[in-house]
Amino acid sequence: MLKDTILNLLNEQVNLEYYSSNLYLQMSSWFSYHGLDGCAQFMSEHAMEEREHMTRLFNYITETGGYVKLGQIPAPKTEWESHAEIFEDTLEHECLITSKINNLAKAAFDQADFSTFNFLQWYVGEQHEEEQLFRSILDKVKLLGDDKKGLYFIDKEVGALAKGEAPAAEPQ
Repeated sequence: MLKDTILNLLNEQVNLEYYSSNLYLQMSSWFSYHGLDGCAQFMSEHAMEEREHMTRLFNYITETGGYVKLGQIPAPKTEWESHAEIFEDTLEHECLITSKINNLAKAAFDQADFSTFNFLQWYVGEQHEEEQLFRSILDKVKLLGDDKKGLYFIDKEVGALAKGEAPAAEPQ
């Protein structure tokens, strides 16, 4: 049985993962509207991944005898000035998620809830990967700036990531 403190934090995380899914789906729509289909597909895939994260938490709570409480999910931001701003916002959001996961893991450890602590280790590793991924994309976006050819390159690279393909080789 989960302690109330841990259950409340897990429920907050469920709702935050749901918000993340909505945010990334909104970003996908922005990219699609602006003709960046590779980035749109990438963010759509990430939206589905966030729903999977939410479902994993949902199932853990129910499997441990807890009760999931879905709360009101705020509407995500809908307007961005550029593709760079979206990737900046995404990295910032992933850093927020990391801090929430770390706080949750610390709370589980401090309350000797080692089952939950162990369960959360997957999220800890996942967040490391997410931050690294978006930092890498943002570094390339900043490197290429607002150049239209660079934007085309970024869209193709990010689209390849969405398909699970290796990024294109650098010209020699």
